[in-house]
Amino acid sequence: MSVTKKEALDYHEYPTPGKVEVVSTKPCFTQRDLSLAYTPGVADPCLEIKAHPEDIYKYTSKGNLVAVVSNGTAVLGIGNIGAAAGKPVMEGKGVLFKRFADINVFDIEVASENPEEVIRVCQLLEPTFGGINLEDIKAPECFYIEETLKKTMKIPVFHDDQHGTAIISGAALLNAIEIVGKDIGKIKMVVNGAGAAGFSCADHYVRLGVKRENIFMCDTKGVLYKGRTEGMNKYKEKFAVDTDARALADVMRGADVFVGLSVANVVTPEMLCSMAKNPIVFAMANPNPEIKYELAVAARSDLIMATGRSDYPNQVNNVLGFPFIFRGALDVRATQINDEMKLAATYALAELAKEDVPDSVRKAYGGQRLQFGREYIIPKPFDSRVLIREASAVAEAAMKTGVAQKPVDLAVYRVQLEKRLGRAREVMRTVIGKAQRDSKRVVFPEGDQEKILRAAAELLDEKIAVPIILGNEAGIRALIAEHGLSLEGAEIVDPAAFARREEYVEEYYKIRQRKGATRQRAAEIMLERNAFGAMMVHLGDADALVSGLTEHYAQTIRPALRIIKVRKGVNKVSGLYVMVMKKEIYFFADTTVVIEPTAEDLAEIALLAAETARRFDVEPRVAMLSFSNFGSTQHPLSDKVRKAVEIVRGKAPDLTIDGEMQADTAVVPEIMENTYPFSALKDGANVLVFPSLEAGNIAYKLLGRIGGATAIGPILMGMSKAVHVLQRDAEVNDIVNMAAIAVVDAQAKGKEKTPARQTPVGAAA
Repeated sequence: MSVTKKEALDYHEYPTPGKVEVVSTKPCFTQRDLSLAYTPGVADPCLEIKAHPEDIYKYTSKGNLVAVVSNGTAVLGIGNIGAAAGKPVMEGKGVLFKRFADINVFDIEVASENPEEVIRVCQLLEPTFGGINLEDIKAPECFYIEETLKKTMKIPVFHDDQHGTAIISGAALLNAIEIVGKDIGKIKMVVNGAGAAGFSCADHYVRLGVKRENIFMCDTKGVLYKGRTEGMNKYKEKFAVDTDARALADVMRGADVFVGLSVANVVTPEMLCSMAKNPIVFAMANPNPEIKYELAVAARSDLIMATGRSDYPNQVNNVLGFPFIFRGALDVRATQINDEMKLAATYALAELAKEDVPDSVRKAYGGQRLQFGREYIIPKPFDSRVLIREASAVAEAAMKTGVAQKPVDLAVYRVQLEKRLGRAREVMRTVIGKAQRDSKRVVFPEGDQEKILRAAAELLDEKIAVPIILGNEAGIRALIAEHGLSLEGAEIVDPAAFARREEYVEEYYKIRQRKGATRQRAAEIMLERNAFGAMMVHLGDADALVSGLTEHYAQTIRPALRIIKVRKGVNKVSGLYVMVMKKEIYFFADTTVVIEPTAEDLAEIALLAAETARRFDVEPRVAMLSFSNFGSTQHPLSDKVRKAVEIVRGKAPDLTIDGEMQADTAVVPEIMENTYPFSALKDGANVLVFPSLEAGNIAYKLLGRIGGATAIGPILMGMSKAVHVLQRDAEVNDIVNMAAIAVVDAQAKGKEKTPARQTPVGAAA
């Protein structure tokens, strides 16, 4: 994707110049706030830090603050443009730190090309920052600066231009070598570019298993060979080899791997053709690679190619490294980022690339089919799992090598990392944890859908549920193979070939024979997978049903209502969405089923919604919403809501509930405290019961679209057994979440039921 110069300039200028700002993490609206933030309150943490220096991590932002330091001598592909001109790049680096790893950044542009002055600036800033990211400093000065700072400072220092590319391309190298079936200890490698990135990459590849004597490095003057004097230095000498080859074309012959960290168009198709079978080509010069992608794939159909560009497969992007490496280092308060931590990052990325790719990542890349292979050897930057895998791997390596000053429990730490990905992940983690403690059998009628199969694989891997997949067995197995999924432990059931099909037909006929169903019609209905799945749950061959990916809500729920029925004591099923905000979580009901509820319906919805909230470990505070506040408007619609409150209080006197009230009254405690101090909802409500489906549906969709909330649902309430309906075209993650909700629902319902049939009903997947 290309952008114009005007688009780039406008992006940086409007609506506010630059890309970053400072946002307070504490309120500062009152005189009391001011006294706490500054004088006199600020003196107390100052004195605590004076007495206990480590408390700086407790009372300040140091532990989550990184300095991006540059003198602008080697900016991107632009060159030596100076400190000021490099500032937009450093601000951009700060944006990436925050976006991908929730790390705060101050960019520091140093107006000096003297390495000693850059070193001194960093050393003097050590009290402020938890880490230093050196950026865009030319070689060989960058080596000296980093080496000196690592020796003299007790916070992690990391020159991303050197190590970032090495770490990410190292992961790509491991996977590419695995795909072509070569031995990393025997490959011949050519590295073109004897600068910061070139040396670091070569060193890192050696740590991964490449033999140093098998690496042939070239600079602008040709091969680094023993005895060469022109343009050599101590860093180049380390990679000088005993060879008669003098030019890039010479060493390319028979090479297994080419790594380009140089300039555009230095590799020709003829050079590629001279390489060994199944060559690996990393042409990483930016913005234009050492050989154009189109030329390369036209010259060699058997190659695996990576570039630094996002518009071609296998982008080696440093954003896959530095944010997550610093995240892990900061969280264990590492004194440095050592080689073992870099290796851990590489191995974590390599392993993640072999796993199924979330729908959210596929959407971010135009719906591409991303699957481990020649065109997908490293994860994409927008894969949120990178944070958890890479940061925890780095933290673990820091602890194992003794550079961590604040060791962590890795299991707890992974949960903490997941929280940084958004409140919705945190909320669902509670439900998933409950599901994993007692997983249930969940039937998926839409078993011929790729998303269902991918979700089933994840459910098995996470031990959330045992999937039962309905559909043609041969077709499903073909899809499983096509997408490289592992579904060992799942069951495949073909309704048309099911051994006890007649039993299902007879049961349906028994249920519906006085409601228009003939024996023949019952047989036809049991070929419909939604009805068949509902019957599995009804007869105890499954514990829960999840469906609706390809059909409308009503089409999915109708067969279940005919077979399974509503729960005893419940008159109508209803629907709920969990709306997750940045800081708060709300339960909206009814959003999907009951169009014009009566007072009795509203009371029932409120009780079911409170029960659902408790399954998320949230103590419900229920507000019955209206256009009126506690009788301010006399109207049958507000009277209905008031009556519903009275019904609920009679049935559940311990439940915190009030109404009728307007929406802002329900969620703003100050309104309640100042205007309605008599209300039971002094802390605000977290369960909002809407007076009609129209109101609830509109509210949840608006909050999701323009209010920034994440919607989890729809959750079906009131069924006698666990039945839940997906949104059409739901993503794999949504399906997994709904299955977890269904499992927890089945757990609750199972406590009141006789044990379900436990024998397998179909073929193992």
